[in-house]
Amino acid sequence: MRDASTPSIPGTTIVRPEAAVALAAVRAASLVCRAVRRDFDSRLAVSKDDRSPVTVADLGAQVVVSLALAEALPDDPLMGEEDAQQLRADPVIAEGLARALDAVRPGIDAATMAAALERGRDSGGPGRRWWTLDPVDGTKGFLRNEQYAVALALVEDGEPRVAVLGCPNLPTGGGTATGCLFVAERDGGAWEIALDDPTATPRRIHVDGDPDVTRARYAESVEAAHSDQDVSARIAGLLGLAGTPVRMDSQAKYAVVARGDASIYLRIPRGGYQENIWDHAAGLLVVEEAGGIVTDVDGQRLDLTTGRRMTANRGIVASPAIIWDPVIAAVREALAG
Repeated sequence: MRDASTPSIPGTTIVRPEAAVALAAVRAASLVCRAVRRDFDSRLAVSKDDRSPVTVADLGAQVVVSLALAEALPDDPLMGEEDAQQLRADPVIAEGLARALDAVRPGIDAATMAAALERGRDSGGPGRRWWTLDPVDGTKGFLRNEQYAVALALVEDGEPRVAVLGCPNLPTGGGTATGCLFVAERDGGAWEIALDDPTATPRRIHVDGDPDVTRARYAESVEAAHSDQDVSARIAGLLGLAGTPVRMDSQAKYAVVARGDASIYLRIPRGGYQENIWDHAAGLLVVEEAGGIVTDVDGQRLDLTTGRRMTANRGIVASPAIIWDPVIAAVREALAG
């Protein structure tokens, strides 16, 4: 048995072997997404029943991660966003998916791809151990060749315990390259690793430590339909924030808060919208392990025991612990007004 003090990811304090499995899977999936984007063909993107886009990159990333988890951790269920509907309905999608996976899964057949996608239909729940995956969080960002993320988290008894974010278009913390991986383990810290260099030394990341909230910068979604930007602007005014918001798609927003590029992430719900668990589980742990706090707009911890939808929460607020009190107070005041 491996000594529990031995890191599973060299250069970090992360010891759980599942983290190394997840990191390798997300790295491979991120590289598949990047290759699809580089040679993108519009025929490889379609609309789902809810009118949201799905591409060969979404399907390919889920196949890669699903197969990796099935091989290394066969007893672990997976809750993924995608299924095999588009694969079965569209021969162009099926052919494009096999082609996209050829570098990592040469000769993969349609039945294997479909089974890997359908394996992700688990519904999670309390008192269990399961993984949740958003294979391409921010598909619209992917289509614009902007920010998107491959987001994977291990949930045990309703708490994220291991998380990996792959951000193929996000510059590294030092700004010397493009493409980052963020890995976190409960009580093991949060770390950034260059996507393109498996031998790169991981860098421990921390949220912004400035106690002056007026110097904070907030991040929010590009799509106004995903978050009420008018309310976010009122919150910024109440806090005395002078800078412009950082607007980007996907859980890359969690990543930039975790490493201190932005201080606050606001996702203010419109109407009765309920968040998907796979949109937040990985980013939640990365921010918390970097020294931040993540709750809903009511200041309640995120509840990951409710199945595929986070029915017990509304919206998201993330910030460093040092400025949490004024941030959540401003959120409450803005929503009350």
